[in-house]
Amino acid sequence: MKDQDKWDRRFIDLAQHVGSWSKDPSTRAGAVIVDRKGRVVSVGFNGLPQGVDDLPERLHDRALKYKMFAHAERNAIIFAAQPLDGCTVYTWPFMSCAPCAAMVIQTGIGRAVAPYSENERWVEDFSLSQTMFAEAKVELCLFKNHKDLPFV
Repeated sequence: MKDQDKWDRRFIDLAQHVGSWSKDPSTRAGAVIVDRKGRVVSVGFNGLPQGVDDLPERLHDRALKYKMFAHAERNAIIFAAQPLDGCTVYTWPFMSCAPCAAMVIQTGIGRAVAPYSENERWVEDFSLSQTMFAEAKVELCLFKNHKDLPFV
């Protein structure tokens, strides 16, 4: 296994761990942003904004939750204390949605690593994200099983 694959697996494992901090009862998403030297720059998980109550009626109402939640990669980008040019973003349990992909691109992140997903709910959005990443020349690395990298 290549050295990069080992680091990719470690950072995906970290994104999964960070995602476990989410209070979302259905999807616990995590993101880790790493600089070119392999140093963690920022982390984020999906959830309600700071100071907004994690009420059960918000967490269990999908439509309301989608309107109120900040996604993991958005939180990681917002809380990064440095420019993100050339960094890598690792996301769990799937790649960035189209609005998050736009934010990733705008920050100058150059590489995105995520599990491959065929989740029917998100297939159109993931396809749009892939198109955006390709056009913006953000390297997208998808894998089927993070314990058995390499990529798809």
